[in-house]
Amino acid sequence: MKTLSPQFNLISLIWTDLTRHPGRVLLFLMVVLSALAVILSAHLNRQLAIGHEQQMQQRDQLDVEWRHLVLEQSALTEHNRLESMAAKELNMRRPEPADEVVVRIR
Repeated sequence: MKTLSPQFNLISLIWTDLTRHPGRVLLFLMVVLSALAVILSAHLNRQLAIGHEQQMQQRDQLDVEWRHLVLEQSALTEHNRLESMAAKELNMRRPEPADEVVVRIR
C-alpha cells in the first residue's frame, strides 16, 4: 500500500475542489479584485484631496501677496510722494509765474 504525504493529499484535495467549482473560484477572485480596486480608489481619492488642499493654500498665499503688492503700488504712485521725491532727490520745484515762457506757434 502506497501512502501519500499529507501535504500532497491537501494540495490534490484543493486542486480537485477548485476544478469542481469554477464558478465559486471566479466569484472569489472577483471579490478580491473588487476589494483591491476599492483600496486603490480610496488611496487615489486621498491623494487628490491632499493635492487640492495644497493648491488652495497656495492660492490663498498668492492672493495675500497680490493684495500687499496692490497696496504697495498705490503707495508708491501717490502724487504727493512723487512730488516730494522730485524735490529732494532731483532738486526740482514748481516753476514760478515769472519763470514760465510762452512759446507761440504760427
